[in-house]
Amino acid sequence: MSQSNNLPPWEGYHRQIEDWLAGCLPEDAPARLRQAMAYSLLAGGKRLRPMLAMEFCRVCGGPAETALPVGCAVELLHTYSLIHDDLPAMDNDNLRRGKPTCHIAFDEATAILAGDALQAQAFAALAAAPLPEERRLACVAELAAAAGAAGMCGGQQLDLDGDGRPHTAEELAQLQALKTGALFRAACRMGVYCAGGTDAQLAAADGYAAALGLAFQIRDDMLDEIADQGLLGKPVGSDRQQGKYTFLTTLGLDECARRVGALTDRAIEALRSLPESGHLAALAWQLAQRGS
Repeated sequence: MSQSNNLPPWEGYHRQIEDWLAGCLPEDAPARLRQAMAYSLLAGGKRLRPMLAMEFCRVCGGPAETALPVGCAVELLHTYSLIHDDLPAMDNDNLRRGKPTCHIAFDEATAILAGDALQAQAFAALAAAPLPEERRLACVAELAAAAGAAGMCGGQQLDLDGDGRPHTAEELAQLQALKTGALFRAACRMGVYCAGGTDAQLAAADGYAAALGLAFQIRDDMLDEIADQGLLGKPVGSDRQQGKYTFLTTLGLDECARRVGALTDRAIEALRSLPESGHLAALAWQLAQRGS
């Protein structure tokens, strides 16, 4: 696997993503609804999913900018999921990225509508993406599958069904593959679609995303207990206080750390067939060691 001599592209991608997101909300929406959408969408964040789409597009032979609206569509949908996850009927969280959650800053009904509207806006962004029709349709189908009953929503249901009940590591991995991993996989695959990539490149994206997504969630569970609250942007120990069973409570800190390392190795190995994928490999290690 070759390393690019260029500087990592993430900072440039991040600026493009923020600019695109800042201009994507409909001007003719009711003011309070638009404010609630912008409040959550523009609250910061790593923007990992659109960056992954852009970098997979570049690695697979297309200009990274081709995947910008497609990656931002994933971010719109991800933001909707965070708003709904934070609701009293779901995780009942009061802080997100160091700010009051949407339903606290506005009200519960407005937060629900803001999430609904962001989900719709995601598919509007895909419909308008400047791609050949077959690639655009592939992205629409990919994101719909990742977001739906056999993807993110299904994972959320499994999470709700299991609240307060001990989980095996295998059950947690299945839940994570749907609730968190599905959008990582969609972002990586949609980047390949934008470049007109091959089946082999899609397989590499699948392998990378599966390992990266699971490592990301295990590290997330660790950070809920060991992170600095100022860096984390939400209360530390909230999973424990709510009686949730996570990878940390199931496996312990040392085993979680071991698995994050092994999964990161697996993610990097999946990239072996892709030239110029060194930035993706470096990102996997960066995420494995992150503090927030």
